[in-house]
Amino acid sequence: RRWVLQQLIQENSLPSLATKGNLGAAPVERMHRLVQEEMSVCSEAAGRYPSNYNAWSHRIWVLQHLAKLTVKVILDELSSTKYWVSMHVSDHSGFHYRQFLLNSLIRRTVTDNNALVQNQMVNEQNPSVQKEEEGAETEAACAEERSVDLPRCLDEEMELCSDLIDNYPGHETLWCHSDESLNNSHHSPATSHMAQAMDVDGLNESSSKQGYTQETKRLKRAPVQDSFGPEMEYRFVDKVLSTCRDVDQARFATAYRKWLVTFLGQ
Repeated sequence: RRWVLQQLIQENSLPSLATKGNLGAAPVERMHRLVQEEMSVCSEAAGRYPSNYNAWSHRIWVLQHLAKLTVKVILDELSSTKYWVSMHVSDHSGFHYRQFLLNSLIRRTVTDNNALVQNQMVNEQNPSVQKEEEGAETEAACAEERSVDLPRCLDEEMELCSDLIDNYPGHETLWCHSDESLNNSHHSPATSHMAQAMDVDGLNESSSKQGYTQETKRLKRAPVQDSFGPEMEYRFVDKVLSTCRDVDQARFATAYRKWLVTFLGQ
């Protein structure tokens, strides 16, 4: 399917298709339709086979090569996959996909904002009509990115994790996704250090392999600036530990709290 899509991409990029008038919109509409069809195929495959890394990996490839990963596309994907991960709380691959989307949103927002600042500095040093026009185009292109409330997006992801952990006790995937989301929230984009993933006491080698069959293929993370304090996470974990009766839930919560202490230094 990827090979076929590559041929279609090449076909749609041929100069002969760049016709004048309304006909020029046909390739764009065709590409949009292809993206929607591939998303449906990926969703069906992911629903039929748990932890279907190939389906989610193909979905990422489609976004990168067909949809160009605009802010609107990223936000739409976060919204459209929210229900899916809520119905598949043990599927690591679905949550890894959301981590990819959040990281892409972080990189896109930070990169475009930096480009806007640099462009403004150049225009101030070398004012000209052409540069002013280029600056206006750059600012218009970055308007959508600047309007994104990044801390709020990350905060909403943490709220999603907390709700799912409350409603579906004993699923390690949810705690690991909280680990990833909080890690993204508490590092600056220039920081190369990545916090160590939390260790769950009592997991033997066989259960660890079973729970992390795709661990070596985990999506890379790009952190973001601090958005909220750790007090909320400590309160949440303490509440879980004081009320839960599920042995696995207590074990994961304890491991998460230990990770918080190591990661946040408190």
